[in-house]
Amino acid sequence: MSNFFSKAEVTSSGRPVLLRNEVECHLLSAVDLEPEDHRHFSLLKSGLLILTTHRLIWLPSSSASTPTCASAIPLAAISHIFSSKKSLKSVFHSPRIRFQVLVSSTGRVFDPGSGSGSSSGSGSRSVVVTAVIRGKGDCDGFLVKFWDSWRARAWETTETSGSGSASASGSGAATGTGGGLYSSDGSVRMVGVAGILRKEQEMWESTDKNLQDAFQDLNALMSKAKEMVTLAEKMRLKLLSGTSSQTSGTNDEDMGSKEEMQDWLLSVGIISPVTKESAGALYHQQLSRQLADFVRIPLERAGGMINLIDAYCLFNRARGTELISPDDMLQACSLWEKFDVPVMLRKFDSGVMVIQNKSHSDEEVFARIKSLVTKPEALRTGISPTDTAMTLGIAPAMAKEHLLTAESKGLLFRDISPDGFRFYINLFPEIDPCNMYFVKDYGICSTWINAVSTTGKNAFLNQFISIFTD
Repeated sequence: MSNFFSKAEVTSSGRPVLLRNEVECHLLSAVDLEPEDHRHFSLLKSGLLILTTHRLIWLPSSSASTPTCASAIPLAAISHIFSSKKSLKSVFHSPRIRFQVLVSSTGRVFDPGSGSGSSSGSGSRSVVVTAVIRGKGDCDGFLVKFWDSWRARAWETTETSGSGSASASGSGAATGTGGGLYSSDGSVRMVGVAGILRKEQEMWESTDKNLQDAFQDLNALMSKAKEMVTLAEKMRLKLLSGTSSQTSGTNDEDMGSKEEMQDWLLSVGIISPVTKESAGALYHQQLSRQLADFVRIPLERAGGMINLIDAYCLFNRARGTELISPDDMLQACSLWEKFDVPVMLRKFDSGVMVIQNKSHSDEEVFARIKSLVTKPEALRTGISPTDTAMTLGIAPAMAKEHLLTAESKGLLFRDISPDGFRFYINLFPEIDPCNMYFVKDYGICSTWINAVSTTGKNAFLNQFISIFTD
């Protein structure tokens, strides 16, 4: 039997990869998708059904005995949604939602974006699909959202804007229409440097107008949120492409401003944040998966580890008006142990909590700290958390935690003074307890003596031994 459902892409944490301008609307757990034509189409058992503005997405359960690919049904391929009928029989059965899907002669669901022609083309037929809700969920609320999303036809707006920009960028003729980020005001197209400058000016004028409209009041801001996120993503991609294609002939100041702009745009917003209204009982589970996807880029930029408080601020800023509480954040992170995601929550001995990649290795960090603390200057004066932070490219608070962890492993020892913490290389492993006066001509201890000695090796060696033997 074949599966006529379209294949859906998922992230490393098991979240669906959404299309452009696609937003999640509702979720139901433990849902079976059963085409009525059982002889030709396979069944999908006990999965998570996600309704978006563009598709119905079915994700297999993590506890399923047989692996099943994520599947999707475009809402554009649905020709009819049957109304639910209350009867005595329905009281004793699991809730059901029935809808009719247009299928091509090849046995696949019509995909409006594939260019396969109209859904009413020759050889097409309809198949009735039944969604059986075996878990606990708001079936009636899902059906209402299903009707609303199907009638809104949000995918047609995406297709219209996408085809408009494609035709504008592909024609190149004197139609006077812009594409991509540039507004189409009917002005005459210009080519060369003058055309580039004109387009840049038009882009920033349009951006400034959107910002002014968005910040007039809170209602305008919320209505413009999706548009602003899309605009910010386009600007970020433009900066990234510009940085990669124009690395030569750019000074450090320009590169720094571009990187700063990329950092700002990176955390502007999540187009479809998980909410309690859309996810229901699955809120923390889906929030945990979305958080795992979100922290991937910040972790890469932070060297594989980021403070939980910093991640909380970035995640809330990206969610816009859909803020979450610290308890929700902590509970979402704690659920990572149950999921196969590439990140984990870690708690240091001091109580500081961080998010790190599972591939993150403390041994690599210790090796870099050891190379820093064994430099001649560091052998004389030690290193501070600030020095380590500059070397590792992380925050001083995180650097201090790494230094304390290295101390607990016996790599370092510390000196607490009014100036703060200073960490030094641990020389005790280099000393032979049976012959403490014997000095090797190699090793860290010999390097330390050569670095700190100004009046003779033996004088400093005797002073060092007397300190640790008193």
